[in-house]
Amino acid sequence: MKTIFHNFLDLFFPSLCVVCKKRLSEGEQHICTDCLLLIPKTNFHLQPDNRLEQFFAGRFPFQHIAAFAYFVKGGSIQHIIHELKYNRNPHIGTFIGELCGENIKNSDFISSIDMLVPVPLHPKRQKERGYNQSLEICKGISHITGIPINGDTLLRKVNNPSQTKNARFDRWKNVEDIFHVVTPETFANKHILLVDDIITTGSTLESCAKEILKCTNSKISIYSVGSAN
Repeated sequence: MKTIFHNFLDLFFPSLCVVCKKRLSEGEQHICTDCLLLIPKTNFHLQPDNRLEQFFAGRFPFQHIAAFAYFVKGGSIQHIIHELKYNRNPHIGTFIGELCGENIKNSDFISSIDMLVPVPLHPKRQKERGYNQSLEICKGISHITGIPINGDTLLRKVNNPSQTKNARFDRWKNVEDIFHVVTPETFANKHILLVDDIITTGSTLESCAKEILKCTNSKISIYSVGSAN
């Protein structure tokens, strides 16, 4: 009965690929097989001293930094992140997180990670959106890798304006000192994988990382769905 009802709904309200907008075939979720195959993966998690690690070098101490795919204007990752952040579709976040998890599982990149920490939203903005997109990505990664999520210890204490149109220096000033670790002992002696949707200037991730690194003997690695670098 459930399948009949689903097929009836799909007849009038077909599920479409978030990238190419074509109708999804049976068994496909959110993204069609053709678009999945065309996602421009970076494989940075297999490359020591990759482009992202060079990009962040000297800004704060880190273990590893990687991204699932390149962010290209008009490309698949831009469509996916837009769907996640602006079309009230948290499920695409979990789905792309599972793809990320499959990509990095059993690799040295995550072999010593103790917990996944999403870049937090301010409570007001999270209430407006209905969810934290970085947390949804963490859920997918956790489902595949088994690494636990901690979304309650690193908090955003300032509801700063959107970063979208800010220049590099303005982005840094916009996120300076806006994060807070409520229980530093939670991160003490832990290797944290800080997770975000996209890396552009890296200012938000840098601010988060510096706050976490104030915790005793903590270590930081970073992973994002997309990289614009």
